[in-house]
This record gives sequence, structure tokens and C-alpha cells, in this order.
Amino acid sequence: MIPSEFVDRLEAEFGARIRERVLASFSTEKRTAFWINPLVAGDTPDVGAAIDGMVDVYAVDATERAALVDRPAARDGRIYLLNPSSLVAVRALAPCHGEEILDLAAAPGGKTIVMAAAMQNTGRIAAVEPIRARFFRLKANLDRCGVAIARCYQDDGRRTGRKTPERFDRVLLDAPCASEARFRTDDPSTFSHWTPRKTKEVVRKQRGLIASAFRALKSGGVLVYCTCSLSARENEGVVEWLLRRESNAHIVPIEAPVSVSDGRIEGTIRIWPDDLYDGFFVAKIEKR
Repeated sequence: MIPSEFVDRLEAEFGARIRERVLASFSTEKRTAFWINPLVAGDTPDVGAAIDGMVDVYAVDATERAALVDRPAARDGRIYLLNPSSLVAVRALAPCHGEEILDLAAAPGGKTIVMAAAMQNTGRIAAVEPIRARFFRLKANLDRCGVAIARCYQDDGRRTGRKTPERFDRVLLDAPCASEARFRTDDPSTFSHWTPRKTKEVVRKQRGLIASAFRALKSGGVLVYCTCSLSARENEGVVEWLLRRESNAHIVPIEAPVSVSDGRIEGTIRIWPDDLYDGFFVAKIEKR
């Protein structure tokens, strides 16, 4: 049973229509999307339907996921399983070849790989991940998928800004969150640890990370903050906290390749979960 406190908060924040839409998504079979990785040469599987607005992204039905994961193309990095919502965040960041990029909560590495491809494997990506097991999974994924420009750091991202102030052209922070958009009614483990108190604890960590990310950003640089949580406190609340704290932080409107809803801060976006997309919040912030 989805926690009643979560359901009540969802309705209080977004209304009954969104509440029902989100709850229905928790029991909907989700298609599996994959991205064709240009960093690894070779044939790619001729399966799946193309995703509107996304280049080289396809999706298969839920029943085909296991077979897709077992394909040689998935094992050797020619394709990478990645939800399209993550690609919206990377597109908003718009990394360019030759730039220096910070991925502040990088594991398992999907967005890092897409960024390296967009940069044509030139420039540099610093990929930070504090948890040991996730750090080694990150490194393995980057190696398998042909990423040559990333250096991985096992560290708490809340320290990165102090260590490397004003260094990076762009920063991506897909912040640790309550993962509310990934709740599944048939899998109690997806929500068994959720409590309002844990949400408050997550917000404290998110504030530390976004402050560090902004400090690490060059003047004129761009920070993209995103989460797969539905909580306004974890999303707009954290961004508003940064905007109050930093007078030179300004929202840049996002041109999304898919149909999205506006966030409560003008220029930010929300993707509501459905049979393909994970729920996602994305904000793009410029350091003027």
C-alpha cells in the first residue's frame, strides 16, 4: 500500500487529478527505453519503437526487457538502457565538446555517457559518487561504453565546490532524492523506507549539494538540477533556497523535446510518470 501520507501530500500539492494520474502510473507496466551509443562501434539491434523528440532512443514493451538486457549490444555498451527523462536533463545542460563538466551525483553513469557522446569524447568530465559500490559500478559502465574523457572521484559532492571553486563550464546535479516517481504498487521495497521525516533529511543533503554545485560553476556557467521525486520541497523548494542564497543565480527557461508541465518556478519543468517516462523535475540555472 502506497503510504497515505504521501498520497495526501501529493493531492495537497498538485490536486486530485494529478494524484490519480500519478497513482495510476505506479501500477502501469512500463516500457523499457534504450539509447544507441555512438562511442562504441558496431551493429545495434533492430528492435523497439522510436521515441518522439528523441534522437537514437527506442523503447520495447515490458515483456521484452529481459531479452534486451541479454543482448550482446547491451553487454558491450553499443546500447544503454536509460529512461528518456534522464535525456531531457542532459539536453537541458547542452554540454559542448572541449568543455569541463561536473557530474556531481554520477552513478550509475548513464547521463555521464550521454554527455561524453555529446562532447564527442573531447574535454573533461569529473564524475563524483560517494558510495563505494555505486562508484565502482559507475567506473565499469563508463569503461564499457567507451567514455575516454571522464575521471571518477569517490567523494561527498558537498565538498566539491570548496575544493574546485569556479572551475566548471557546466554542472549536472541529479540529486539523491526520495525517488517517489519510481514507486511501484507491486514492489513494496520501492516505498517501504519512505517517510515524511526522511524527505526532510533528503532536502538537507540536496541543499548542500546544490550549494556545492553552484560554487564549482564558472561565472557564466550553467547548472542543471533534477530529481526523480515528486515533492515540491525537494524540487522547487531546493531551487528557491539557492536563488535566495545566491543573488547571481538565475533560472533559464528549458526547451523540452517532449510534452511537459511547467514547474511552480517559471522556466522549470515537470515530467509526470507514465508508461514510459519516469517522473522528473528539471531546473536550469545560470551563474551570471
